[in-house]
Amino acid sequence: MAAGIDDISIYIPQLYLDASDFAHARGLDPAKLERGLGIGQMAIVDTNQDPACLAANACLKVMQKNKLSPDQIGRLYVATESSFDESKAMNSYVIGMLEQFYGKETFGHCGGIECKFACVSGSYALYDNINWIRAGEAEDKYALVVVSDIAKYDMGSSGEVTQGAGAVAMLLNDKPRLLTFDPKVTSTSIKNEYDFYRPFGKETPIVHGQYSNLLYLIQVKNALTDYKNKVKRTGLITVKDDETILDYIDYLNMHLPYSNMGKKALAYLVRHEWRSIPRWKNIIEQIGMDEPVPKDPRGTIESVLADADFMAKDHEFTKLFSKTKEYTEIYESKLSSSLIASKMIGNLYTASLYLGFRSSLEFEYQKGINLEGKRVGFCSYGSGASAMIFSGVIQPEYEQVVKEMNLETELGPRTKLTLEEYEELHENKRGPEENIRTANKEFVLVDVMSSVESRGERHYTFVE
Repeated sequence: MAAGIDDISIYIPQLYLDASDFAHARGLDPAKLERGLGIGQMAIVDTNQDPACLAANACLKVMQKNKLSPDQIGRLYVATESSFDESKAMNSYVIGMLEQFYGKETFGHCGGIECKFACVSGSYALYDNINWIRAGEAEDKYALVVVSDIAKYDMGSSGEVTQGAGAVAMLLNDKPRLLTFDPKVTSTSIKNEYDFYRPFGKETPIVHGQYSNLLYLIQVKNALTDYKNKVKRTGLITVKDDETILDYIDYLNMHLPYSNMGKKALAYLVRHEWRSIPRWKNIIEQIGMDEPVPKDPRGTIESVLADADFMAKDHEFTKLFSKTKEYTEIYESKLSSSLIASKMIGNLYTASLYLGFRSSLEFEYQKGINLEGKRVGFCSYGSGASAMIFSGVIQPEYEQVVKEMNLETELGPRTKLTLEEYEELHENKRGPEENIRTANKEFVLVDVMSSVESRGERHYTFVE
């Protein structure tokens, strides 16, 4: 049985911080920030917003757009790493909000859980629900998978400039108009790591930036190796001796903690795939230097990062490689469109991969490209650490969905924050009622209880 994404909706907070303003305030070079990280704006939540109401708003949008009633939804999963309760699942909060709109107990039949594994959890939630549909358990009902997060870092930290917030809701069924997932090729790589984590009671994560970036690349590469083996075993794709699996994937979507990390990840994967085929000889001749090799043959992350000479040479090699005609063509055709939304919104953690997919659809369609039959690869990563790679094919009915996509319209009239306003929000110096913008046709947080018997209980309302 086929299964895939029928439609997709986003909800992004309408407050934002301009990266140039932020750079000036922190004594950074705005141009370097743009070139190095690819950051233009960061979406910031208001005082009356949290990951649950972001998720509920994204779900409401996709249901209203498709004129769906609650009895047509069989499952509702929420994936997040911004959870505020260690027991009560975030999807229950979302269902509670949706029932304010659709009626009491209208989602009582709807199964689901909250999924957690840093930024890869959305992909695991997607995989679980796709298999639920393939197994015939859906019985003509849709699954809703919503990825929702607030990326927040300590003030003054290196990660502060990579913040963002938002939710992406994906509507899944067995007759998807948008994309059908390839069966039996989903591949994972997992190991116990402390590259990025957030202990109980801490609002912001502990980050080992360089270590996490390299681990991301290695884990995705390992998952890609497994994906290639499964593709070969299932006969989905036949790769010739002078080709790589990447030649058969029309579009790639990468996990995007910041947009330029996608470019780095693509370069890493392409180098890994190309160095064993004939075209690599020409690449080396163009660059004018051999690909550097770490001194320590073990090749551990620790040894690689400690090898200053290798790191400098590898950085230079990557820069030169990224300027070759062959790589530029790959980047422009397979990845570049997926990065546009990230530059305007920032890091969405679990939602970043799917915001990239949404961005790619809109901006490739605007180029006048016929997307039918194009294979899309998803390279998902979550710290801690796991990678997942899977793929799907864009369906003949895709235009019904994509033609209505307009990122600027969906973002709406955004409010630019002053640095003072941003810092007040960041440091939680305003209560839920001290919001900056007026809510309109959306769910908002109205109260967090502080009494002993009801501590942490959260109340929401829909603002007409």
